[in-house]
Amino acid sequence: MSHNKKNISLFAERKAEVEKEFEKLITRKNKMLFSTNGIYNKYKHSVITRKHVPLEWRYDMNEETNPYFMERISFNAAFNAGAIKWQGKYVLVVRTESVDRKSFFAVAESPNGVDNFRYWKRPITLPQIPGNPDTNVYDMRLTQHEDGYIYGVFCTERKDPDAPKGDTSSAVAAAGIARTKNLVDWERLPDLISHAGQQRNVVLFPEFVDGQYAFFTRPQDGFIDTGSGGGIGWGLCPDITHAEVKDEMIIDAKTYHTIYEVKNGQGPAPIKTPHGWLNLAHGVRNTAAGLRYVLYLFMTDLEKPWVVTHKPAGHFIAPYGGERVGDVSNVVFSNGWIADDDGKVFIYYASSDTRMHVATSTIDQLVDYCLNSFEDDLTSQGSVARINRLIDRNEGR
Repeated sequence: MSHNKKNISLFAERKAEVEKEFEKLITRKNKMLFSTNGIYNKYKHSVITRKHVPLEWRYDMNEETNPYFMERISFNAAFNAGAIKWQGKYVLVVRTESVDRKSFFAVAESPNGVDNFRYWKRPITLPQIPGNPDTNVYDMRLTQHEDGYIYGVFCTERKDPDAPKGDTSSAVAAAGIARTKNLVDWERLPDLISHAGQQRNVVLFPEFVDGQYAFFTRPQDGFIDTGSGGGIGWGLCPDITHAEVKDEMIIDAKTYHTIYEVKNGQGPAPIKTPHGWLNLAHGVRNTAAGLRYVLYLFMTDLEKPWVVTHKPAGHFIAPYGGERVGDVSNVVFSNGWIADDDGKVFIYYASSDTRMHVATSTIDQLVDYCLNSFEDDLTSQGSVARINRLIDRNEGR
């Protein structure tokens, strides 16, 4: 009897402490940091981490079945979130990963976009394609399309059916498509059919183009390596309920000795401005320490959104300091941003496949950055010449 009382006391004590720490985390105010680059402001704290996952998803709250108040389901990371402004709230569809390595999608919302993010009561139950279930899903891009639906385009991973016997790591990537009108009830559509290899980092453009749905794509030869593929592609399809892109053209190619030398891919759906479409993308290069993922910006033509008009040299956001360490280190990745009606932009990005951050800017600042920053000359001599041009400009001011 005394042993049972001791366990119940431990349960109550641990539960109270865990709940206290959880509320402290969720309600913690985030502080904007001073921006030395003047392009965007970062914030002191991550906006979502694995510790933000609701306690009801992690703990059995019954004293009899969980006397030690242990986590029954544990989580590894919360990252790579799609983003949308929904009913006045800043909403993220977070790639949430449990310790079994499986990812799923879950909605979290904030009243102000920079702190107080709370997950909704339940994760998204994503319908499956009959006879072809997903093994793993991740990195959903949200697009509020002019056809009236909110679309989620994501990577669906399945075991490679052509893998040799005993190979338990080879996988095939495809672009899954689902749509909703309330972020709760989702309709699953067939995966995107592409004739340019495997597809990851596919993004639906928010407007019709010549009466068709338009996709940013990223064709690649294999699950990880782009091979002869790579670059950000563009393609059209007439019917999204049976989406097929027959012709893809590369609009932003991977390039030797740049931040997007190994591969690159579209981040979230672009933001429309009077000067053109703002695009956020990720670029990957190889280093002695492995792959390094960074973010970069470019602009495309307002009437021809597949035509790149401006592209500043180098990265826009890169993993520095504590952001460089995590489950997959030396990575920043974004598949979600929100532009408010007043011109403020919330850029949601993950660091090292572990946690979510936010940086804020404005459309005016981002457009100015794209229009007036120097482009990449692709050589060391060109970099020096660029610096000298700026020095000369400053001396002649």
